[in-house]
Amino acid sequence: MNVYFKEYFDFKTFFTVLALVLIGLASVYSATHTAGASVNFHRQIVWAVVGLLGMALVLLIPRRLFQSAALPLYFSSLILLLFVLARGKTVSGATSWFGFGVIGGQPSEFAKLTTVLAFAAYLSKPTTEIESTKGLLTTTALLLLPVTLIVLQPDVGTAVVFCAMFPAILYWAGASVFTAIAIISPVIVAAAALVNTTSFIVAIIGVLVILLLLKRDFFTSTVVFSGSVVVGVAVQYLYRRLPLYQQKRIATFLSPDVDPLGAGYNALQAKVAIGSGGLFGKGFLRGTQTQLRFIPAQWTDFIFCVPGEEFGFLGALLVLLLFAFLLFRGVRIASMAKNRFSSLIAIGITSIFATHVFINIGMSLGLTPVIGIPLPFLSYGGSSLITSMIMAGLLLNTYATRKEY
Repeated sequence: MNVYFKEYFDFKTFFTVLALVLIGLASVYSATHTAGASVNFHRQIVWAVVGLLGMALVLLIPRRLFQSAALPLYFSSLILLLFVLARGKTVSGATSWFGFGVIGGQPSEFAKLTTVLAFAAYLSKPTTEIESTKGLLTTTALLLLPVTLIVLQPDVGTAVVFCAMFPAILYWAGASVFTAIAIISPVIVAAAALVNTTSFIVAIIGVLVILLLLKRDFFTSTVVFSGSVVVGVAVQYLYRRLPLYQQKRIATFLSPDVDPLGAGYNALQAKVAIGSGGLFGKGFLRGTQTQLRFIPAQWTDFIFCVPGEEFGFLGALLVLLLFAFLLFRGVRIASMAKNRFSSLIAIGITSIFATHVFINIGMSLGLTPVIGIPLPFLSYGGSSLITSMIMAGLLLNTYATRKEY
């Protein structure tokens, strides 16, 4: 039995995930116990137990079953996304949640997982030519179907996660660096165009330099560069045509300092909380920003400020190191897996975790715009926690079957 576990069970990944879940439970407890929301902590415990069971179940399911069920699961998630648009509840301006009483969930979280499975199933087919017109159009369609439905909710943050994992999976599947750049560059230029003209020009010059370094044929490079410029100009034009109140929303989205008492309040208070923690923190349940509720509903998107304030730089560093090790293990497992389908699943899941961690912690530190995505394993929320633990279970499954072709 000991030999079996040593060979097939990834203790490193499992205990890293378990440590993050426990830190999350402690953080949610601290954030809710004086806010009259202790019921959220009790729910989080239940969801953590369900997540552990889901992780164990996924670990035991044969890989071939996932491969055969990938597309049915993918289309089931699309149906759920359509259902939530028609019958879902509106929370914080987005119709992205449905449920009965206290039982419910966000289909978009489930769709992340099913989209990774669909990508892996299609890209692992021997007949798939990743850089052919058919291959690129098919994978783009697999991405755009859920993203379009999620944007209609609207839930821009979750849509960003889908778009971020797309080039990572394509590159791992064998697409060239040029193809990945061609996909990413219009998005980067569009984001830069929203910031200001200077950022737009810098982004365009950056794309041009990269294309020159890649030394692809002149026509293809010109198409990619021109497309990026057109997208950037179009974004700037559309932005200037928006009503002033919508322009202000976007400006606050990009810089919370524009509206410090309104839309930017949470982000600014999160920076204060983390900064006030110092080196060792103020102690568990003793964070002033946390306990005096300067950050409303801080147990969700801004959960990172709780360990940052109460355990200081060392507490925040521990969380960052755990996430860094988890991402390292994800890439390592993807590299070890001899089966292409399993390897693509591992890299897709890792890219999802990486995007969530980068954006969420960046939100709390004022480094990224506030787009409302949870921190895996830490933020309050059943859909996020259970889905994250199931994805961790898939990493464990991939490790256990890493030697299988």
